[in-house]
Amino acid sequence: MTKPRLRFAPSPTGHLHIGGARTALYNWLIAQKTGGTFVLRVEDTDRERSTQEYVDSIMQAMTWLGLSWQEGPFFQTQRFDLYREHMQKLLAEKKAYRCYCTAEELEAKRAQATQEHRKPKYEGTCRNLTEADWAKETRPFCIRFKAPQEGSTLVKDEIKGNIEFQNKEMDDLIIWRTDDSPTYNFTVVVDDVTMNITHVIRGDDHLNNTPRQILLYEAFDYPLPIFAHVPMILGADKARLSKRHGATSVIAYRDMGYLPEALLNYLARLGWSYGDKEVMRLKEMVNYFETSAVGKSPSIFNPEKLLWLNGIYIRESKPEDLAEELIRLFKLREIEVENNATLIAAIKASQEKSKTLAEMADLVEFAFLDHVPWSEAGKKMLENEKVKDYFGRLIPKLEALNTFDRDSLHQVVETCIAELGIKLKELAQPIRAALTGTTISIGIYEAMLLLGKEKSLERLKNCLKD
Repeated sequence: MTKPRLRFAPSPTGHLHIGGARTALYNWLIAQKTGGTFVLRVEDTDRERSTQEYVDSIMQAMTWLGLSWQEGPFFQTQRFDLYREHMQKLLAEKKAYRCYCTAEELEAKRAQATQEHRKPKYEGTCRNLTEADWAKETRPFCIRFKAPQEGSTLVKDEIKGNIEFQNKEMDDLIIWRTDDSPTYNFTVVVDDVTMNITHVIRGDDHLNNTPRQILLYEAFDYPLPIFAHVPMILGADKARLSKRHGATSVIAYRDMGYLPEALLNYLARLGWSYGDKEVMRLKEMVNYFETSAVGKSPSIFNPEKLLWLNGIYIRESKPEDLAEELIRLFKLREIEVENNATLIAAIKASQEKSKTLAEMADLVEFAFLDHVPWSEAGKKMLENEKVKDYFGRLIPKLEALNTFDRDSLHQVVETCIAELGIKLKELAQPIRAALTGTTISIGIYEAMLLLGKEKSLERLKNCLKD
């Protein structure tokens, strides 16, 4: 039995978005589960909007997610000879024909059909022209597929079930444009057949294309793949997910400090479930995933749930596994950080408080800066005259420490608040502001340990200057 072959076919007219990433994941999971092959194909026939920047971005996002492909990437713009060969085969077998109708003529007929409450579809004006008629023509032409006008086409879908389309509702599809380029529905069929794709898992926005593509498969006498159309992802307002609902690209979530494992976990569960299991590692997804278990209804994207899930993954990660990605985020802030003991200590000190790596970077950034800017709240706190008295009592005790560890620091602070007759927070908050520049941070003892004795004293003493 032939092993399954699945594909992900993004268009490089933008970054890889959340919906596309979920589609890629579902294909990848089936390939992994069955020992099949995962093929990456770049559908770049939209020459005006496709860019190398987006190609690179898609590859980067796929690599970051860990969705590795065994074959590809293949580019449609490099396969035109293959498409032309298939187009000429249909012409030779009288299954396609030249159409000389102009865009203006077609638009006028569509407008008239709409006015008469008819479905605006191509009426087959050039369908019965002969090759002798073609020989007399000098006008530009496109190539249309001669679709059957009677009967119906059945789409057998692993998610949505059987769906029947009446052939009379479908017009003769353009397969080759007047500018000498192939169209999407045609290239997809040729690609899937010549790449021996056995499963086509894609968004259900492609469902209306599927009966047209099935007719092309049948015209070529090619076997049909298994189809599975995944419902769309919607925002909380039930509208299609877009930038107004927040970030939609995978790269954006990476730069916001999300972990690939958490994003994959969330996307897998967005429309599919295995019991009530919320946290699911990639190996578990491979074992449990079935397209037949994917829901038929659209999924609602919940950023709060993704954030919650990401926090779990951060807390359960080894600090060493978070280091390189945190360094990358610091680099985006133009802060150079080395992967050393200080960074690992910073991660350990902030893991429980962080739901994203960006939050983690916010919490520990102070430890990697020569000077920290004070936030408005921090500045207001440090301008309090009492703080100078507090620090005047604290600094000599810290200077006298031979051992700079948590127990010693805790003892010094406890001694100071006892002598001053104040509560812990009255001293702890100014210490936090002096060390980190803000009133929200990791614990003050962890902050001092990250900075070390010399830097901690330097920042405290800076607050005593007029």
